[in-house]
Amino acid sequence: QVQLVESGGGSVQPGGSLRLSCVVSGFTFSTSPMTWYRQAPGKGREVVAHLMSDGENAIYSDSVQGRFTISRDVGLSTVYLQMNSLKVEDTAVYYCNVPGIAWGPGTQVTVSS
Repeated sequence: QVQLVESGGGSVQPGGSLRLSCVVSGFTFSTSPMTWYRQAPGKGREVVAHLMSDGENAIYSDSVQGRFTISRDVGLSTVYLQMNSLKVEDTAVYYCNVPGIAWGPGTQVTVSS
């Protein structure tokens, strides 16, 4: 059974940073593609970042380009989302996703002054 568990969410002031983690189990992690999504209250789900299976190429939403970085640690079966220069509009529940396989339960990120 595949499971994804996110952590690292919380409250931060605008301009601050957070690092989200997604631990994957029950799945051969290796170089599987990974995606981070987010959903703000009353809004639709949005793709934030996608890591290709080659482990080197990444794609980011225009709204987070230059501020967020997706990466993985194969040994720890963990995918990270480093979020810098956070803005109020980044407030949302962030979800880890293995395309076509499974979703995590999400972790709340709140950016406010």
